[in-house]
Amino acid sequence: MDIISQLQEQVNSIASLTFNTFGTLQRDAPPVRLSPNYPEPPPNPTEDSANFADQPKLMSAALVKAAKQFDALVAALPPSEGGEEAQLRRIAELQAENDAVGQELQKQLEAAGTFPP
Repeated sequence: MDIISQLQEQVNSIASLTFNTFGTLQRDAPPVRLSPNYPEPPPNPTEDSANFADQPKLMSAALVKAAKQFDALVAALPPSEGGEEAQLRRIAELQAENDAVGQELQKQLEAAGTFPP
């Protein structure tokens, strides 16, 4: 698998971990009194309140690990050669090549159009 695909998968992994972390924290966090003017909130009916204290640590460790893996993938990217102008020239060359191949394909499709359906 190429490095760009690995980066995309790692970004998806980080997004999934983040989504699950926030959802779990919202679901399981104990209620907190916002102001002395409000009554004491009812206790959270979770059975594993002791386990909740470990969840943020585990989830944050997973997020940090995923971010470090992403950083390692970015560090493995090949260095750009020649700066932005060279990259723009290369993009223009690839676009011209793509256009030429597209025209050739179009000619072949038109020639193939003579076949019976």
